[in-house]
Amino acid sequence: MIAKLALENGIILSGESFGADGEVTGEVVFNTSMTGYQEILTDPSYCGQIVTMTYPLIGNYGVNLDDVESSSPQVSGFVVREYSEYPSNFRSKESLGSYLKKHHIMAIQDIDTRMLTKIIRDAGAMRAILSTIDLDDKSLLDKVRRSPQMAGLDLTRKVTCLKPYEWGHIDTTPFALPPHIDHKLVNGHRFTVVVYDYGVKRNILRRLISYGCRLTVVPSDFAAEDVLAMNPDGIFLSNGPGDPEAVHYAIENIRKLIDKKPIFGICLGHQLLALALGGKTFKLKFGHRGANHPVKNLLTKAIEITSQNHGFAVDPGSLRASEIELTHVNLNDGTNEGFRHRELPVFCVQYHPEASPGPHDSDYLFRQFIALMKEHSTVSTER
Repeated sequence: MIAKLALENGIILSGESFGADGEVTGEVVFNTSMTGYQEILTDPSYCGQIVTMTYPLIGNYGVNLDDVESSSPQVSGFVVREYSEYPSNFRSKESLGSYLKKHHIMAIQDIDTRMLTKIIRDAGAMRAILSTIDLDDKSLLDKVRRSPQMAGLDLTRKVTCLKPYEWGHIDTTPFALPPHIDHKLVNGHRFTVVVYDYGVKRNILRRLISYGCRLTVVPSDFAAEDVLAMNPDGIFLSNGPGDPEAVHYAIENIRKLIDKKPIFGICLGHQLLALALGGKTFKLKFGHRGANHPVKNLLTKAIEITSQNHGFAVDPGSLRASEIELTHVNLNDGTNEGFRHRELPVFCVQYHPEASPGPHDSDYLFRQFIALMKEHSTVSTER
């Protein structure tokens, strides 16, 4: 079936549908990862986006039940050069195409993804529409230009949980845990952590669990007063989609928690923490999305290979140097990738240490969070 991808700048690309039928709008972006398409599809941070894979062959190892970051795909649409219809992998349970159709996700192949990526790099991420039901160019352009801009959108309400819940899943697959983790200690839940779900990835929860944490996941608008009433050892601010400045309720809650408990933020959590501390964020031209981004740890001078997925960044010049110490920088474009408070047990990074592209270059951040909770805990850690 013919499908069309129309960009707001007037460029229209035709291809072949291999996902669900229908029509969807979103911000078209690109990801440079060679593998990991299932994790990308199910990452809630991609809510509202049509994701283009720069690697030319996608789907060759199929889909399995373990490599998901949420309950279902979260992307608005999926764009590839060539879809592999017949997967071959011992873990595969079904083809990528059938998986996308089952979850009503539109996908298009036979697109020149190199050209599309160059367009996005030159013009910036932009609105787009993907359709199999309306193939009229003028109609598609009219629709996409009426669709909402990513800037100003609060998308966390679309991906957050509806009520608090306990997370207890432990990933006991040997290759999923770094060698320093003792399996016998996985159940030794020493610290209680409240996880703000702005679109949290499951592997973040698995990593916290592997360090012996007991997790309570709460909605994005969960009141700070209710968090403090739970008296956790620490608070985690998750990744998520959309414009951080639009999530005003989260910023207000974080302000009330900053000087109360140890806090660790990742991705959107990093941006929200910066805003709560009086900083500013800005929209990147085409964002950082891939599994090979070099980040320098300014404290140790080590270079980490990181996984990234964000379209906004923190303006380091907006943070008060007397209170905030910059800890990480992106070596590709010099943008901020992490900071910590000079007095309070609060720190964050823009990238995803749980994704392990290094493979474990950044896992020390979880140990750092554990150490802060141990240092500042007011109750026994032998629970």
